[in-house]
Amino acid sequence: MQIEQLKQLVLDTLADMKARDVSVMDVRGKTAMTDFMIVASGTSDRHVKAIAEAVAFRGKTAGEPPLGTEGVNEGEWALIDLNSLVVHIMLPKVRDYYNLERLWSAPAAVSQQAVVPHF
Repeated sequence: MQIEQLKQLVLDTLADMKARDVSVMDVRGKTAMTDFMIVASGTSDRHVKAIAEAVAFRGKTAGEPPLGTEGVNEGEWALIDLNSLVVHIMLPKVRDYYNLERLWSAPAAVSQQAVVPHF
């Protein structure tokens, strides 16, 4: 499955499950672990869990089974790793605290040579 098809499958699933505040971030060039991150909010721990399970199930049935999942049982922050696309579903308070959108939208760090003072 092409990355754009997988991204659309995830976005459709999030819409079907009534996820809120969906954000797609292109993180190519910022990390080697994935190409895109999608962040969405659920209204309760049960909602977060249901969304995460639906994303994992639809990925699997489309031939893209998750490489792993984290936090699905707890329901505050669930992560579904679909290799080239990582999906984060969080409660709003957790999402506000970690603010992944700001973290991953920051420009890549520029290395600077150390300045050696001359005395």
